[in-house]
Amino acid sequence: MKKITFLFIVFFLLIETTFSQNIQSPSDFLGYELGTRFTRHANVVRYFEYVAENSPLVNYQSYGETNENRPLTYAIVSSEENMQNLEDIRKDHLKTAGLLENSTNSTLQKAIVWLSYNVHGNEASSTEAAMQTLYELVTANKNYLENTVIIMDPCVNPDGRDRYVNWYNQVKSSPYNTAQIASEHNEPWPGGRPNHYLFDLNRDWAWATQVETRQRLKVYNTWMPQIHVDFHEQGINDPYYFAPAAEPFHEIITPFQRDFQKEIGKNHAKYFDENGWLYFTGERFDLLYPSYGDTYPTYMGAIGMTYEQAGNGDAGLGINTNEGFELTLKDRLAHHTTTGISTVEIASKNVEKLRTEFKKFFNNSSSDSKSYAVNGSPDKIGALKRLLDFHEITYSTSKNPKIKGYNYTANNNSGLDASENTLVINSDQPKGKMIKVLFEPAARLVDSLTYDITAWSIPYAYGLDAVASDKPISEKAISSTTVPANTATPKAAGYISKWDSMEDAKFLAALLKDNFKVRFTQTAFENAKEKFTPGSLVITKSDNKNFQDFDEKLVALANEYGRQLHSASSSFATSGPDFGSSEIKIINKPRIGVLRGNGTSSLNFGEIWYFFEQELNYHVTTIDTDYFNEKALSNLDVIVLPSGYYSRILSDDSLRELKDWVRNGGKVIAIGNAISSFAGKDGFNLKENKPDTKEDTSKNSSLIPYNQREREDIKELITGSIIKTKVDNTHPLAFGYNNSYYSLKLSNDSYSYLTEGYNVAYLEETPEVVSGFAGSKAIKNIKNSMIFGEEPMGRGSFVYLVDNPLFRAFWENGKLFFVNSIFFVNNDDYKM
Repeated sequence: MKKITFLFIVFFLLIETTFSQNIQSPSDFLGYELGTRFTRHANVVRYFEYVAENSPLVNYQSYGETNENRPLTYAIVSSEENMQNLEDIRKDHLKTAGLLENSTNSTLQKAIVWLSYNVHGNEASSTEAAMQTLYELVTANKNYLENTVIIMDPCVNPDGRDRYVNWYNQVKSSPYNTAQIASEHNEPWPGGRPNHYLFDLNRDWAWATQVETRQRLKVYNTWMPQIHVDFHEQGINDPYYFAPAAEPFHEIITPFQRDFQKEIGKNHAKYFDENGWLYFTGERFDLLYPSYGDTYPTYMGAIGMTYEQAGNGDAGLGINTNEGFELTLKDRLAHHTTTGISTVEIASKNVEKLRTEFKKFFNNSSSDSKSYAVNGSPDKIGALKRLLDFHEITYSTSKNPKIKGYNYTANNNSGLDASENTLVINSDQPKGKMIKVLFEPAARLVDSLTYDITAWSIPYAYGLDAVASDKPISEKAISSTTVPANTATPKAAGYISKWDSMEDAKFLAALLKDNFKVRFTQTAFENAKEKFTPGSLVITKSDNKNFQDFDEKLVALANEYGRQLHSASSSFATSGPDFGSSEIKIINKPRIGVLRGNGTSSLNFGEIWYFFEQELNYHVTTIDTDYFNEKALSNLDVIVLPSGYYSRILSDDSLRELKDWVRNGGKVIAIGNAISSFAGKDGFNLKENKPDTKEDTSKNSSLIPYNQREREDIKELITGSIIKTKVDNTHPLAFGYNNSYYSLKLSNDSYSYLTEGYNVAYLEETPEVVSGFAGSKAIKNIKNSMIFGEEPMGRGSFVYLVDNPLFRAFWENGKLFFVNSIFFVNNDDYKM
């Protein structure tokens, strides 16, 4: 029997050795030396498929598809024995952490490592490194696979990668040119960094707005790795960054997570030192904002890390750095391959420690983390449920009519009155630490120098009333949601639908697309003793008398969008305006243009583009700034200017043409720093608030020491803070809101109150920063300033949105301001 077993082992080893020897390297398979050209995504997929077909150590599959129909893929790499027991290993891993029920003691103890490559499309060396890393794992480093399961996503952002690679292959010199001024080192707008809709996928992990993220999270939640690495690139003059990360660390990050980062970093350093490669640690890249590829996994229990290689879209195949060295693609992929293998090595040597600490992370029984309850309309609660579902966070409703705790809106311990719509999220569940990060009123900042926004609290972002409790909130299961079932009322004078959410906005867009004539009320009214607020939609039989099967089609559309219609037997109001009043205005179907191209923020353009196509589902025309002229305007009713700098296209003559177009009934919606194009210009009431330039006599700023200047400069910055604004909700721009709004302020841009126009959302003498960092000088500069406003001009208007209400598509409560600016503000004048 022993002889048979021995022979079997020898036979198995011979087969495994044969497989390894027969696997072609990426260079052999692709037909060119890796690093001498950029590999298109389709060929990366081909190589991963080839290895999976020829090695029992690799399972390669798709987890979805991009907007441009490229496959999203991942490979699972482990020993042959582990691959045969993969599902048992996965379940055992989740049970150990309490993420699956029926925890058991198991001998299937493995480390789970996830490696993510190329989330930014023009940081393209990492996908090249992914192919080399895969090859080395199944050949020279198979020993690490015995107790480790590696998940590899070779390209998180295929659309962005191919945008970059195709452009580079078109413009590069042969041989490549290393001069920084060469065209191959200067990408055109919008660059390859973002995805199809020009979103930064590395800021989308928590908000899950993009199709790539949503599909990836399904797989991520089935594995929940103990280590996650996001491979990036930075400027060409910085060598290589790896963990440990910089301050600030969020307070929920455990001592083990901090310490183990150092162990990994030291292992990398050993190899970099041997090769004479430079690197830095503990600088610049912090662990605070929860939506990164390092922070999100960290808050889900992993050792989450960013590795940053010099390069990005500037580097090409080779470039001369400012220090006089040539940085090549070969260098870049070699560095990423080394840290990838080193990460797997350190995981393989610390399986028991990783498993033990991972289990501890998900035990929240003794945590002082709070539980949370939120109130809001069914639509807003529904939007929050969808987000929580993406992250597999559980929720319920409250048993008690009164919930004690800190009230976000009142800023005190007044608690909250619960209703049937109240949602309870208790943090005594496995993902309780992530709940705390997403819901806490304000993250504690141990350092105000951070890499991203410093505030994101979900109750403010979703426009919900909320309480945070230091005790579990008694809960009960959620009852099934009642879906409105409207029926046609042919004798009715018309139908009325509420207005306070994006679901209502989607319904309006669908009505207009299907050529229904729709009105909205500017004042509150009652019909048959039922009350309706300003903004409520009124669809009358009179306006739609030429519409065949009007009632049936309207009811079908309302049922499709889950909207409750109030059937009005008469247009005569119980109180307030009748249907024929001038206070109930027609909504014309606007022809909308959005500027894109040089001068515009690609990110803000992408947010607008995504909003119209994927959220509102309403057609817009995108116009390149190179072709923006009077002829383009003649075909539009509304033009949206994304944040950007328009001095190149808004000359005195073109600005005069734009004003003439507005006076004749056009509408300009300017977002962010696009507004500065009109401040102080002839014919505009808009004026920029200038910071106080009086010299501080207590300390001359020019005498501040060099090493203190950065700290001094941040006094003038606002780094993504939540600020409470006053709202004039009698203005159509604010219909659906109450008299206050929590705005995500991204800069210290400040404009004076409009003296000839409408200040719809604004800050007074003492701005109230409820969360995040805002420098002392910046706060002084934004006092008495407009946030959202309208400046009428002739028959048209300029609408100013100083704070971007569509930021990263996650600030849900701002979106209705944008919709109102499109459909309600100055839109009742019919244009031939």
